[in-house]
Amino acid sequence: MKTDQGNTQNRLNGVKKVKTYFIVTYGCQMNEHDSEVMSALLEGLGFSPAEELEKADLIIINTCAVRKKPEDKVASLLGKLAPLKNINKDLIIAVTGCMSQQREMAVHLKERFPFVDLITGTHALPRLPSHITRIMEIKQRKTIVDIEEDYAKREGLPVKHSSFFKAWLPVNYGCNNFCSYCIVPYVRGKERSRKMDHIIEEAKILAEKGYMEITLLGQNVNSYGHDLPGKPTFAALLKEMDQINGLARIRFMTSHPKDLSSKLIETVARGEKICEHFHLPVQSGSDRILKLMKRQYSREKYSSLVREIRKAIPNVSVTTDLIVGFPVEMEDDFHETLSLLEEIRFDNAFSFLYSPRKNTKAALLKEEISHQDKEKRLGKLNNLQHRISKEVNETLVGKTVEVLIEGTSKNNPDMKTGRTRTNKLVHFPASGELTGLLVRVVIKEARTWDLIGEVE
Repeated sequence: MKTDQGNTQNRLNGVKKVKTYFIVTYGCQMNEHDSEVMSALLEGLGFSPAEELEKADLIIINTCAVRKKPEDKVASLLGKLAPLKNINKDLIIAVTGCMSQQREMAVHLKERFPFVDLITGTHALPRLPSHITRIMEIKQRKTIVDIEEDYAKREGLPVKHSSFFKAWLPVNYGCNNFCSYCIVPYVRGKERSRKMDHIIEEAKILAEKGYMEITLLGQNVNSYGHDLPGKPTFAALLKEMDQINGLARIRFMTSHPKDLSSKLIETVARGEKICEHFHLPVQSGSDRILKLMKRQYSREKYSSLVREIRKAIPNVSVTTDLIVGFPVEMEDDFHETLSLLEEIRFDNAFSFLYSPRKNTKAALLKEEISHQDKEKRLGKLNNLQHRISKEVNETLVGKTVEVLIEGTSKNNPDMKTGRTRTNKLVHFPASGELTGLLVRVVIKEARTWDLIGEVE
């Protein structure tokens, strides 16, 4: 890859002005990390980041395919980019990521938006530099499509982290679970774990550079290592990470309940730097729906896991994902989900309307509820969770928490914003440049989504 970048750079030496790029990212944290890799690859070609999309020489849209809404946003954005292409004939437009990894979608994008120069999927990331170079050298452009599923190795690819004090760090790629509603295994491929020593080495380098917080990423971090020699566990990886000097915090996401082990819970409880937060998607409180979703656990199994977590880590926060309106979700099934919220009392829940994904098993099920009824259920669920979230936050009033400052509040320039170890958002009055520092804050007010405090 280094040789490829070097050769490419030599070809670009004749360019009169510095080329600029702008990346629009939709979707999950793994997509955000992919965009950081693309930024580094592009800067290796001599590109610089543009402050505004309209002024860029290269625009990349990194797409998500989990739901229809982000796909609609991509189509809308591409429609708005067409006039820019007419103004600047040299403008390069690329669509990458999960949405374009689907063969039918890639063909559709090429036909509907013929001005797009490059369409690539999730496996083509290492080949981005060569594709961009080829496009710049070709006078009569034709859309390049690269969605080959070759599972190209990603070790050694550069990363331009978007923050100077916290970083994403993938531990595995892909997914083997094939939940009936989910397209991720089809667009991200089979699960591939990174070698533990590679992960540890990368984490040590980040710590030496001053990074305070690392978030370990994977579609299912709990199954890390099952495909490696010796079958190292995620718990073992966390234990090694916890020994790295310089790091203050270690986070991880996402955890699949079926692979959450007692050993992992024990490791988090004993860890000095491992944050007391589990994001544990449950999706539904109905055993019937969970079975149809192919989630491979029951409601009681999930509840028992949360009880075990809270017994081992009393101050832990537990968040989740929920799907409302699964095709055959009846009123009783929905009420089971509401009762689960009352039982578990999540710190927060990210709730979505079911979105049919082509080629998944759930897409073959007959829709038995109207969109209007789905919307009503989502509203009822959100109202319940909002009440619970605020009540949970109110238990923190008067307590002192450690906050990693992320910057100045977007809504109030006199307030700083940061997160607790349990991933609670905290705002507090302070002046000066404090980003990246750890401070102790006394909580004075609890709200649904955040907390208000004062520096101790």
